[in-house]
Amino acid sequence: MLPSPVSESHGPLSHYLNAFPITERWPAQHPDRLQLYSLPTPNGVKVSIMLEEIGLPYEVHKIDFGQGDQRSDAFLSLNPNGKIPAILDPDGPGGRPLPLFESGAILHYLVEKTGKLMPADPAERWHVSQWVYFQVGGLGPMFGQLGFFNKFDGRNWEDKRPLQRYVDESKRLLGVMDKHLTGREWFVADEFSIADVSMLGWVRNLIGFYEAGDLVGFDSFAAVKAWLERGLARPAVQRGLTIP
Repeated sequence: MLPSPVSESHGPLSHYLNAFPITERWPAQHPDRLQLYSLPTPNGVKVSIMLEEIGLPYEVHKIDFGQGDQRSDAFLSLNPNGKIPAILDPDGPGGRPLPLFESGAILHYLVEKTGKLMPADPAERWHVSQWVYFQVGGLGPMFGQLGFFNKFDGRNWEDKRPLQRYVDESKRLLGVMDKHLTGREWFVADEFSIADVSMLGWVRNLIGFYEAGDLVGFDSFAAVKAWLERGLARPAVQRGLTIP
C-alpha cells in the first residue's frame, strides 16, 4: 500500500520513501530526488539516458546481478519481475511516491512528468509510442536472443537454427528501421524523442557487446548506422550509457 500524502507541517513527502522496503537495502541519500535502480544494460540505459537528457535530478543505485540483487526481497518489493530498471519517484502523481518498473512505462511516465522528449503534435506522439512498442516487443527480445546464441551459452549449441532464426529476424528489423530512417535524422518529426532513446542502447549493444555486427551485415544499413552515430554523439547519451 502506498504511503498517504502528508501536510507540510509533518515534513516533506520525500521522507515517506522509507515506507518502501527497497530503501532499507539501498538507502536514499537524496530522498527528494527520483530513485533509479539499474545497471548499464540496453534496457537500463534507456532510463539513465532519458534522465540525463531531461535534466531531472535523480539518485542511482546499482543492482548487482553478480550478487543476485535482482532476486533479493528488497528489489522484488519494487519489481516483482526481478528486472532492471525500476524507479521510485517521491514526487509522483498527486504528490504521492510512485514505484514503477518496465523501461517503456518509465519512459512514458517521465514524458508525462516533464513534457520533454515527446512532440507536441498529438498524432506524432502516437507515432513515438508505436516505435517504443516496436523496440519493446521486437528489437529488444530479438537482439537479446541473438546475443545469447552468438556470445553466451547458446553459442555452444550444435543446432545453429536458433542462431540463424535470430540473425534473420534482427536483419529484418534493422531493415524496417533503415527504410524509415532514410532521409530522417530521428525516428519521429525530426526530433530526438523517447523512440530514439529506447533503441540506441540496443543497437549499440548488438554491434558492440554482442559482437554481432558482421553477422547481421550492419554496415549495409547506412541510415541506421548514421542515426546511431548521431545519437551516440549526444553528451547526455554518452553520460547515460555509463550510469550506474
